[in-house]
Amino acid sequence: MANHQTNSTSAPPVEPGADLHLELSGPGLRIGLANALRDAVRTGRLGPGTRLPASRTLAADLGVSRNTVTDAYAELVAEGWLTAQQGSGTRVADQAQAHTAEASAPRTKAAQHRPAYGLKPGSPDLANFPRAQWLTAARRALTAAPNEAFGYGDALGQEQLRSALADYLARARGVYAHPERIIVCSGFHHGLALMAQALRSRQVRAVAVEAYGLDLYRDLLTSAGLDTPPVRVDEFGALTSDLPLLREAGAVLLTPAHQYPIGVALHPDRRVAAVDWARASGGLILEDDYDGEFRYDRQPVGALQGLDPDRVVYFGSVSKSLAPGLRLGWMVLPEELVPQVVAAKGHGDYMSSALDQMTLAEFITSGSYDRHVRSMRQRYRRRRDQLVTALAHSAPAVRVTGMAAGLQAVVELPRGTEGEVVQSAARRGLEVSGLSEFFHPGAERDRRGPEQDALVVNFAASSDSAWTGALETLRSVMP
Repeated sequence: MANHQTNSTSAPPVEPGADLHLELSGPGLRIGLANALRDAVRTGRLGPGTRLPASRTLAADLGVSRNTVTDAYAELVAEGWLTAQQGSGTRVADQAQAHTAEASAPRTKAAQHRPAYGLKPGSPDLANFPRAQWLTAARRALTAAPNEAFGYGDALGQEQLRSALADYLARARGVYAHPERIIVCSGFHHGLALMAQALRSRQVRAVAVEAYGLDLYRDLLTSAGLDTPPVRVDEFGALTSDLPLLREAGAVLLTPAHQYPIGVALHPDRRVAAVDWARASGGLILEDDYDGEFRYDRQPVGALQGLDPDRVVYFGSVSKSLAPGLRLGWMVLPEELVPQVVAAKGHGDYMSSALDQMTLAEFITSGSYDRHVRSMRQRYRRRRDQLVTALAHSAPAVRVTGMAAGLQAVVELPRGTEGEVVQSAARRGLEVSGLSEFFHPGAERDRRGPEQDALVVNFAASSDSAWTGALETLRSVMP
């Protein structure tokens, strides 16, 4: 019997008595079991070093004789698929990695083509997620949670979180937010999907969107049966004075605190114009406050919702302030909309974990959320300043805008060079977005709008070790 050294740390051991799913295939039980084990190793379901169940245990689980299992194990040991050692049991051999190479090749090839640096907008600094503080909050929340907190729960979301959010949003963002008007969702995408259903039930046919924005959200609205006429954008944000011209629009989606991706705040006159349109037409403003906590060179810009809580639907989440993987967001609704959105949520609910909701409530009420936001605000500001300084030295003619807040900046380029710069960056292992990627296909270019050729650069997400290289690569592709 072969006797090979194995690496027991390469895969978690399957202890004797643990379940092992196998589908026997072949002309007999022994051959069928051997084939099933080979297939499990070949496809990677059983990795090198994985300990297999004892022969007696596996025989009982499969309803076969112990000799059948012993013989199958011995055959695979002889072929080099398994190893057997006294006191260590039967394990998948390290050499079995060679058999799984073909299955893993596509993943390896894809990994080889991953960019060395990523400056695409959308993600915060995940490496600085406050793990210790979050764990402390989770322990406190779990200890204090009543038994009923682990049931199906209120469709609005955990009451502790809604109360914490009402206090925080009023204090930090100027939002009028009673807990009974807050619905917890799994992020902005989920909230917008719920809102689209509610709008359809109100016979709304179109939702106006900013001419620059994410196609992901335009596609979501379109798939819900809603048209998405564009609203022009210039250096003062969306031209909300155009809204009365869009007669079919029953709502408008805006990013007033920090237009995405241009980065400007909506001018006060245009904020008022948007609210006036909503009041006069009976329409709704859908306010995406995706990164309102992060500002650097300006006074805080409060939420538009505070101007008229009965005409504005406010969306927020922790996707930029903490991490998108938490899948925690919220909607603050006009009172009349709450039953309609709850009904939409009931048709296909994406309920966030009760424990995660209670943890976030504890994280907010303990002050940890505010401390984390302040810390990240300082970190992002340093990163932004480093970006500006680096480009000022290597490309002094390039203008950087939209950086008074948020996690990204717009790097304006000479006309006709955007595509070439994006491709040149890709060849050097740098992933970056051109501004044209965000332009509404149905919108017309406007002379008052932002420069057509530009990069949208995320200065927040890179790890410390990758940031210097990313900056150097960006500098090298500047025209």
